[in-house]
Amino acid sequence: MNIKIETKRLILRPINSKDADFILALVNSKGWLQFIGDRNVLDKKDAENYIHKILDNEHFFYTVFEVKSSQKAIGILTLLKREEEQFPDFGFALLPQFEKKGYTYEASSSYLEILKKTDNYKHIIAITKPDNMKSIKLLKKLGFQYTADHKKGYEQLSYYRFVSGKK
Repeated sequence: MNIKIETKRLILRPINSKDADFILALVNSKGWLQFIGDRNVLDKKDAENYIHKILDNEHFFYTVFEVKSSQKAIGILTLLKREEEQFPDFGFALLPQFEKKGYTYEASSSYLEILKKTDNYKHIIAITKPDNMKSIKLLKKLGFQYTADHKKGYEQLSYYRFVSGKK
């Protein structure tokens, strides 16, 4: 869901083609490469192509969050409806120099609060590697509950579930 949100310290907005430098840095950060995987985005042109693929997919929503005071993009939230999954998959990533400041929680909790109010997103999942302790800790803080581990290809992945709205 493409939305614009303002929090105390952040502005959340849909990704756009001007985010290429930010995406280049993010997808090549240590945490992204370790826990999400190499997307072969090696230069600004690759980053622009990566963004266009996202924008061309009506089932993928990337929301950039930036610091209000500097208007610097520091992280993303994703909501992806994949064919192989029953429910949309929520995710997040942050540039490493902005970790441990509460930005991802602030952005994620605001975004999820909006999703709770819509009928289209009653059930949301989050998928992470079982050793991604930072993400797991944040998912639990946001209200996601562990459901099971599943083997997907050659990887073991942990699934979490967030139920919004009325049960």
